[in-house]
Amino acid sequence: MRTAITALLSHWRRHPLQLAGLFLGLALATALWSGVQAINAEARQSYDRAAAVLAQDRLDSLVARDGQHIGQQVFLDLRRAGWMVSPVLEGRWSHRGVPLRVLGVDPFTLPAGSLPEAVADESRSGAFLSAEGLAFAAPQTVEELTRIGAPGLPPLAAAPGMAPGLLLVDIGTAQRLLRAGGEISRLLLAPEQPLRQRPLEEIAPGLIRQSPAEQADMGALTGSFHLNLTAFGFLSFAVGLFIVHSAIGLAFEQRRPVFRTLRALGLPLRLLVGLLAAEIMGFALIAGLAGIALGYVIAAALLPDVAATLRGLYGASVSGSLSLRPEWAVAGLGMALAGAGIAAAQSLWRLSRMPVLAPAQPRAWSRASARSLAWQTALAGLLALIALGAAVRGEGLVGGFVLLGALLLAAALALPGALAVALALGERLSKGVIAQWFWADTRQQLPGLSLALMALLLALSANIGVGTMVSSFRLAFTAWLDQRLPSELYVTGRTEDEARRLAEWLAPRTEALLPIWKIDGPLLGRPGEVYGVADHRTYPDNWPMIRGDASVWKSLARGEGVIVNEQLWRRADLHLGDPVTLPGGAIRPLIGVYADYGNTKGQAILGIADLLALYPGIDRRRYAIRTDPANVPALRSAIEDDFGLPADNMISQQEVKQVSLMVFERTFAVTAALNVLTMGVAGFAMFMSLLTLSTMRLPQLAPVWALGLTRGRLARLELLRAVLLALLTMALAVPVGLLLAWVLLSVINVEAFGWRLPMQLFPKDWLWLGALALIAAGQAAAWPAWRLARLAPVHLLKVFADER
Repeated sequence: MRTAITALLSHWRRHPLQLAGLFLGLALATALWSGVQAINAEARQSYDRAAAVLAQDRLDSLVARDGQHIGQQVFLDLRRAGWMVSPVLEGRWSHRGVPLRVLGVDPFTLPAGSLPEAVADESRSGAFLSAEGLAFAAPQTVEELTRIGAPGLPPLAAAPGMAPGLLLVDIGTAQRLLRAGGEISRLLLAPEQPLRQRPLEEIAPGLIRQSPAEQADMGALTGSFHLNLTAFGFLSFAVGLFIVHSAIGLAFEQRRPVFRTLRALGLPLRLLVGLLAAEIMGFALIAGLAGIALGYVIAAALLPDVAATLRGLYGASVSGSLSLRPEWAVAGLGMALAGAGIAAAQSLWRLSRMPVLAPAQPRAWSRASARSLAWQTALAGLLALIALGAAVRGEGLVGGFVLLGALLLAAALALPGALAVALALGERLSKGVIAQWFWADTRQQLPGLSLALMALLLALSANIGVGTMVSSFRLAFTAWLDQRLPSELYVTGRTEDEARRLAEWLAPRTEALLPIWKIDGPLLGRPGEVYGVADHRTYPDNWPMIRGDASVWKSLARGEGVIVNEQLWRRADLHLGDPVTLPGGAIRPLIGVYADYGNTKGQAILGIADLLALYPGIDRRRYAIRTDPANVPALRSAIEDDFGLPADNMISQQEVKQVSLMVFERTFAVTAALNVLTMGVAGFAMFMSLLTLSTMRLPQLAPVWALGLTRGRLARLELLRAVLLALLTMALAVPVGLLLAWVLLSVINVEAFGWRLPMQLFPKDWLWLGALALIAAGQAAAWPAWRLARLAPVHLLKVFADER
């Protein structure tokens, strides 16, 4: 066994670059997968911490039936009637672009054990309840607020274990910060209630009981985003495995004489296969550990962009720092070992099925490769049928990803066969001996290069598909912003009285003053928002409608119906005329559907008079102002001088668009980074394959050289061969990438986010990507070609002296 192990390992000592390729391929594959899992694990931990605050994940609540705030008197009435409830006020507060979720509580009535440990410290209770107050937040949140300076906030105290972006204060302090005097958001119910209580319907008929399962689950809300991220991580892992598969397959082919000799000397086949499997697992263990470390670095670099995306799209607060968690580290190591086993399985199977001396015969391995190609093509056909079935009959996000995975795998597995057909056609159409030899020799190289080319196809297809999706989204999103944000300035009063005086002051100085009033409440069983709009030409002139026409705005003004966003329309499978139940139980017929990109909540819009009639206590502090864009700076200055309104309460149209587009770009920053990494891995796979094959091709090149072709011309042909294969792969990647884009836009995006985007084509991007693929192939082939051009003739002559 010692002799056999030494003989097997000697191959790697003589081929250090091949060993480096194996390690790097497996490490990169593990790094990309474990990096994505580390990001997802950090996000889930943040969601769990946020849900655990005040035991919201296990305590029932009492909330207003119409989704509005509750008066403090209701809380007092319930306490006097024997109900063990505790008031909570929740809202958003921001300064200099840093949003905070403010949570106000009454520590005297909270159920035992519902406060975080750091907050429950009795030594700080006096400061917490004082007039100035004390705010608890995660250490990173305290650090960020201290850095930017946050006037108006109480003194800050770091509380390890709290979710980032959350500020926990006394309810009186929260009412001051959120300008919600005498109001609360909900009432927490203690798990143990007195045996005798007056019925809830008698004391507060406007309240309903809500279980934790019915509250907004941030983990479920963001599940689609994390599933998309996991899919791209798995794609990157698969591309990395192609390197490993290629390196292992080529190493097995190079060691055919060693296998023959060991078998002839009496080494049992089972032991040989076992030693080779142990060798691969040992390499996988070392490379997996390195990949986990590299994945930690990748995740730490990408996590701030992911946190910004989740905060911008979903309002979810995720820590921008990363912790090394055993679950994703162990999972990453397991993936490395499993991936290496999958990559080596084919080569080990083929070795175990060959006779004793067959591995040393060049044609034996070639015939085995041809048989595997036939099985591979059949499997590609089966996967194509699965993809077709998923497209026709598949449902939900899982069905979409089955379609996506089957499509990509079918295309990758079918690539070698498609290239073989294209090369055979080129050989048939070529004239001249050298041209025919070039096409035939290129076809002979396909088994050695197929895995690298499959990795390149996946990388190119992913880039085309995701690039088409992102560019289509960007065009649709910017056009949608131009339509949805026609007003030049948006102002929010600090109090309703100030907002009323501000509206009276603005009316004669602007073209139009449009209220932006809304309530939050359940819409068809899920959290949603209901807005009111005025009867003004701004809406029919600019608002993007999917169903309905310009007349719906007049119908809204008369209180004759409701319009909803695309997300709610698709999720509830609504049709025009269907009844829509609003918070509080009011029902209106559906008269229109509008596009609402970037939002995960259901939305409904009523006429402003109808909204006020249904919800008279609505917050009326926010307005949109229509005016000449040139007047905006002077108007802002006048409002600040006359009313002292802070700059954060006045936002221009351009600022809103800038923030929205910034969120958009950061949303796809992770995807772009994974695309770049995937392309890099694919280029490296091609380089390693060409480098390894260059040392094995001397028996094919030496006769051609002996017939008169110079080493320089042979090197140029080798370079041309790599570029040709990359060009053919790119040509096949375009339709695959467009199919991928269609799946992402029309299936995955609709299931994950609830809206459909128009697909647009960007041929110029394909040309740039094709040029990049050709450059990558040229660079991958440059060194092997250079080595061939400078190869000493004696090495070529030795081919004729050796036994071949």
